[in-house]
Amino acid sequence: MARPVQEINAGSMADIAFLLLIFFLMVTTMDVEAGLQRRLPPMPDENQKQDDVQINRRNILVVRINSLDVLLAGGQIMDVSLLKDKAKEFLTNPANVETLPDRKDKMIEGFGNFAVSEGVISLQNDRGTSYNAYIEVQNELVKAVNEIRDEFAMKNFGKVYIALDEDKQRIVREAIPQNISEADPKETGKK
Repeated sequence: MARPVQEINAGSMADIAFLLLIFFLMVTTMDVEAGLQRRLPPMPDENQKQDDVQINRRNILVVRINSLDVLLAGGQIMDVSLLKDKAKEFLTNPANVETLPDRKDKMIEGFGNFAVSEGVISLQNDRGTSYNAYIEVQNELVKAVNEIRDEFAMKNFGKVYIALDEDKQRIVREAIPQNISEADPKETGKK
């Protein structure tokens, strides 16, 4: 005589699985990775006529990072810790040196005429450049611009840039633009 096969009560297992699912959803954290905060320029209009803009060579500071993470700024090998000061000197041109950027008078609404630097920092890197080296260089360049903006804000408004109201921050941004150009990464080491 065959014994009847006993069924396993699976109702409670479904409840347990559901409770485990709820538990793991409640205690699991999702990592959110932060990237660089950059506002990209708007896409050009297809019908817009292209103007060839000629930039004076003295108005460009070329910053290169090669695949070995060696930094060259203005043709000189340099440590990342010195880059901020080099960028500040380049953008402000305090001694009015002829090899550093020109200044162009600009009428800034709410402030008046101000000699704005025409300096552009061109950042170029290889495809083999490490992410850490790239971020370090980016941080130093942005830090240089932020320090120049803070100095301008303290001199003219008595507060650092971040403590100013929106209208005064706009004035500071127009007087001290963040002109950092990033070129497409280059392939090196290939023949």
